[in-house]
Amino acid sequence: MANAIKQVINEVAEKVKMPSTPTRLRDLIRQIRAARTAAEERAVVNKECAYIRASFREEDSQWRCRNVAKLLYIHMLGYPAHFGQLECLNLIASPRFTDKRIGYLGAMLLLDERQDIHVLITNSLKNDLNNPVQFIVGLALCTLGAIASPEMSRDLASEVERLLKSTNAYLRKKAALCAFRIIGKVPELMEMFLPATRSLISDKNHGVLITGVTLIIEMCERSPDTLIHFKKVVPSLVRILKNLIMAGYSPEHDVSGVSDPFLQVKILRLLRVLGHNDAEASEAMNDILAQVATNTETSKNVGNAILYETVLSIMHIKSESGLRVLAINILGRFLLNSDKNIRYVALNTLLRTVHADNSAVQRHRATILECLKDPDVSIKRRALELSFALINGSNIRAMMKELLAFLEKSDAEFKAQCSSGIVSATERFSPNRRWHIDTLLRVLIAAGNFLRDDVVSNTIQIISESTSLQGYAVGQLWRAVSCSSGSLQHDGQPGDLDLQGATLPISERQPLAQVASWCLGEYGDSLINGHTNANEQEEPVVAGEDEVVDFIQGILSSSQSTIITKQYALTALTKLSTRFSVTVGRIEDIVTRFGTHLNVELQQRGIEYAQLFTKHVALRPAIMERIPPMEHKSSQQGLTNGSSGGGGTLVSNGDDNMLMDDLSSFTTTSTSHSAPATKDSNSLLNLLGGLDNFDNGPSAPVFTNSKASTAPSTSNLDLLDLLGGLDLSGSTLSSAPISGPLMSTPTGSSTSSLVNNNLANLLSSPTTQMSAAVSNSSSFLIDGFLGTAPTPSPKLQNVTAYDKNGLKVDFSFDRPVDNPNLVIVTLTASSSYGSTLCDFLFQAAVPKTFQLQMMPASSTVINSGIPVTQVMRILNPTRAVLKMRIKLSFSRDGMTIQDQDEVKNLPSALWQ
Repeated sequence: MANAIKQVINEVAEKVKMPSTPTRLRDLIRQIRAARTAAEERAVVNKECAYIRASFREEDSQWRCRNVAKLLYIHMLGYPAHFGQLECLNLIASPRFTDKRIGYLGAMLLLDERQDIHVLITNSLKNDLNNPVQFIVGLALCTLGAIASPEMSRDLASEVERLLKSTNAYLRKKAALCAFRIIGKVPELMEMFLPATRSLISDKNHGVLITGVTLIIEMCERSPDTLIHFKKVVPSLVRILKNLIMAGYSPEHDVSGVSDPFLQVKILRLLRVLGHNDAEASEAMNDILAQVATNTETSKNVGNAILYETVLSIMHIKSESGLRVLAINILGRFLLNSDKNIRYVALNTLLRTVHADNSAVQRHRATILECLKDPDVSIKRRALELSFALINGSNIRAMMKELLAFLEKSDAEFKAQCSSGIVSATERFSPNRRWHIDTLLRVLIAAGNFLRDDVVSNTIQIISESTSLQGYAVGQLWRAVSCSSGSLQHDGQPGDLDLQGATLPISERQPLAQVASWCLGEYGDSLINGHTNANEQEEPVVAGEDEVVDFIQGILSSSQSTIITKQYALTALTKLSTRFSVTVGRIEDIVTRFGTHLNVELQQRGIEYAQLFTKHVALRPAIMERIPPMEHKSSQQGLTNGSSGGGGTLVSNGDDNMLMDDLSSFTTTSTSHSAPATKDSNSLLNLLGGLDNFDNGPSAPVFTNSKASTAPSTSNLDLLDLLGGLDLSGSTLSSAPISGPLMSTPTGSSTSSLVNNNLANLLSSPTTQMSAAVSNSSSFLIDGFLGTAPTPSPKLQNVTAYDKNGLKVDFSFDRPVDNPNLVIVTLTASSSYGSTLCDFLFQAAVPKTFQLQMMPASSTVINSGIPVTQVMRILNPTRAVLKMRIKLSFSRDGMTIQDQDEVKNLPSALWQ
């Protein structure tokens, strides 16, 4: 009893304390702004929320509107305000306009289609849509467009369609915008709005015209039939646009001296949609587009907005060539604008249109290259991508000069992208092989440690192919790593390429040290003998044996050298023991020390190489002989045999791996590529999980043939766990043998804890290893890889395997006549948005009855207009139906995109 009396007394006291008149909204805003700390602000908000709750409980209708308004302000500050939802419904049901205004605003802020309570508002909306007061009808239309669910849209669509035919321009405008949102929710209601929408084009009111054009654009983009229907209004749109251009000053619609730029932009956008791939419609709008492009004032930003939309429309329709040149010239003027946003828009648009009229864009090449010096990072990035898109055989020298200068002075974030782009461009358009090598060396010097792995492997491949310039390359590399001043000879003219970057310590130019070590190991005798000049007029570069050994020993002894660089250096030093005569004992002593190195990979190399100086001296010259010219980057690949693991295979693109001692075993290699595809083994499990539906068996083990990392990563362990759950009877799991000294370039450390190679396999000659591999491999390997080149049959129909997120992947197929069970799939990846895609990684999975081999991709960077290719070899011995699941990872505009899909449109001729 005492507690009840106490509670009544407290309630009476609270009512006495509560003010008779609630705090006004402006006073609440002042109190919140006056709070010095977050705690004080929370105290003010909590106190006011408590009062509002108490007022709601008492059903105080007198101050309900003010309380809801304060609650909405509290909601916008991020505090919970859900307890006011029902009060918003009560305000909407009120006959007063001020109450309805706050109620509808609260409904738009606090309600959405995911909450069941919003269904209660449908009846109030229907009543207000029939209200005689236009402003109440406008409130209802705005709320319906903001929170409409599919069910609510179907219930009220007829009311909106009726209002589209209203004589009130204010209501027609609101109804058109509401119809726009309803079509987005329920596209099948589009047909209901077609007759009324057509009449909006002939309206005199500019507000109705803008909303009508917006609604037509939405309809045309959603329905091809509707697009054909509205092509008839092109003459009307042209007439409206012409009137806007020719009209005199109108205070109601004038913006900075331009007549209604908002309506002009909307009409231009609709013309772009209607004229796409339609020659007749494009012809009707060519003249008006030319008038807009020539008569629009460019001194104001509104004029630039109209010109930008005009350019997009010209490039999107089937316009005349002269009109396209005019559009590109407008973008060229944008590049000279002082506004950074306008320059960025111009670069972005030129990047998308450069392939439509390359010669017109080439006229603005100097301005584009000047944008590389802009302090704004986004402008430099777009200018760099556009510069690579402009490169061709006629301007390669001039463009490379500018891009190499940019590479030397650019920040670290640009060096990787720029260097890879230069390598790709020189490979396509280099005028001669010597210029190609000099450019690659300049890239190695200028980019430092910010090079992607593909630059090192590509440079080694080019040098290996160029048998007549191998000595020259060694000489120039030696100058780069040993001289503090001087210049590379470029096309026979000294001083064209300085060596400022060569003065950096070796720790800041590891890729250069790797290429130099490889070349010294292969062609070091040319440096000693002075055979390093490309022609008789040049002075050769000569070095002594001790100088070369000192350089390599410095790399090996440096604590800042990476493990990969030391692997290159140790292998090169061992090879030099067969090319040098004076320093063999010193080389043996250095190699022997690595038998106790802390790194397992280097320790194994040291022990096995040391055996070549003691037990197997006679075999050392044959084992360490010079590698034959590499005709193609993917000439040596890691192979998988799908049947050995009892499942399908997942393969990803990357660097070359050596053939394993046992070709039926699996090889796992960690990746240092910037793409995040191997960070989490769960993504691989998800990719292979889709194979459970295949008729041929369960999901497959994972095989990743990718760029090697400098140290074992956790992804290796995840991969081993994944493979451990499979029945791998009869097969072994091992890492790749030592990369580099025998048959291929070093690609990095393998999984060190798994290295257990047989010394006899190492000491055998390459020919012996190959023969042994052939005898242990299946006929698939003999027929498809180690035999003669198969005779290609006529190409099958190409298919598009993936076309999303700005990336398009096409498959083309070949079936060799002499091996009908083998299918050669050539993948072509291109950028469909015109932007550069970085860190491209492709993976594929097939059922267990197939055998899959993945070649590395031609590049990890997909530049605009420069597709990336990759080859897959698939053996189908049982002629089963081929099913494939793919996973892709790439970066666009700094954002990493990962996606996976199943290729369902493979031609049946592949397995018939």
